Amino acid sequence: MAKSFLVINSSINSSWLLLVSFFLIVATSLKQSEAASYNVLSYGAKADGRTDSTMAFQRVWSSACGSAVPATVYVPQGNFVLKPVVFTGPCKNRILFLIAGTLIAPSNYWSLGNSGYWILFNKVTRVTVHGGTLNARGSGYWACKSSGKSCPVGARSISLEGSSNVVISGITSMNSQNIHMAINNCMNVLIQNVRIKAPSQSPNTDGIHIRSSTGVTIASSSFMTGDDCISIGPGSKNVWIQRVVCGPGHGISVGSLAGNANEEGVENVTVTGAVFTGTQNGVRIKSWGRPSTGFARTISFRNIIMKNVFNPIIIDQNYCPSNTNCPNQNSGVKISRVTYRNIKGTSATPVAMNFICSPTNPCSGIALQNIELKHLTAQATSYCKNAGGSSRGIVVPRSCF
Repeated sequence: MAKSFLVINSSINSSWLLLVSFFLIVATSLKQSEAASYNVLSYGAKADGRTDSTMAFQRVWSSACGSAVPATVYVPQGNFVLKPVVFTGPCKNRILFLIAGTLIAPSNYWSLGNSGYWILFNKVTRVTVHGGTLNARGSGYWACKSSGKSCPVGARSISLEGSSNVVISGITSMNSQNIHMAINNCMNVLIQNVRIKAPSQSPNTDGIHIRSSTGVTIASSSFMTGDDCISIGPGSKNVWIQRVVCGPGHGISVGSLAGNANEEGVENVTVTGAVFTGTQNGVRIKSWGRPSTGFARTISFRNIIMKNVFNPIIIDQNYCPSNTNCPNQNSGVKISRVTYRNIKGTSATPVAMNFICSPTNPCSGIALQNIELKHLTAQATSYCKNAGGSSRGIVVPRSCF
């Protein structure tokens, strides 16, 4: 199975993804018929929504991780309360983490403390996490942040760190304190059929954040959140995003970049078959206005529908949310070879395409093809600053290159 999964990268198309997913499910089912099974109830977990089951989950993982044959960790129906928990590898064989129930964070948001994570898979390989609901109960934490009180840093609901050949499917993540799913320093990760849910005003609740990772595929998923539906950070390569819906939220973003002077770049990213509804942005590349060794290149946005989106197409190299602590310098990030093709719909603002690039590192190689973006009450326009490229076919609004 590992060999089949390794082919999931930026060369994938819709039919291939479906084929790979089918064989993944069949192969997993066949393998698990020969597997050892570990039910969390047998290790002391309680499905009553009150009892702390963290240690029981830790014990069941230890047993499954040490299994010489493929193992299944089974979480039956019910509500299981978990404090921060780390599932550490590498393990002896593949593991299916099958969730039929709901994992619930403690009602006191301080229980997640300053760890930065809730459920962390660290240095694992050949792990599939399937099904179930994660409810982080983030509303109390958001209220703390908005009140200006002393608050913990906030926890990411599910994190992958230093891992490879991982599948996350069929999960619903609700009300994360912070980012719902974080992928850092990983290789070959497939996320499919997930649902992300958080209110539009919830702060920093990105759906999926990718950083320093290669070969990440996100498919057939929906995002309703208070920040970026998907954010692609420095060091991300060969990222494929297909058939996703976003709204409410801040769109799909490459960045923010230029967080540090010495920073890895982002390259070979494709977003296709996406629908944005009422989002702050559609497809965005953003960098702070400060020196950086970073770059964003070979980025493709195509086959996209915008429904009343405030910034359908935007590059912003003066990124500074809320206009606080702005560096007020020129961005060192080099943006090149960005393609926008077959993008249609409506813009909530007259400027439907906005390219604000660095004067010292102008954007180059921007390609527009078959763009039809309209404003409901005024003529849609485009704006360019330090940006160059070309256009083909129908381009509405007219290109500003």
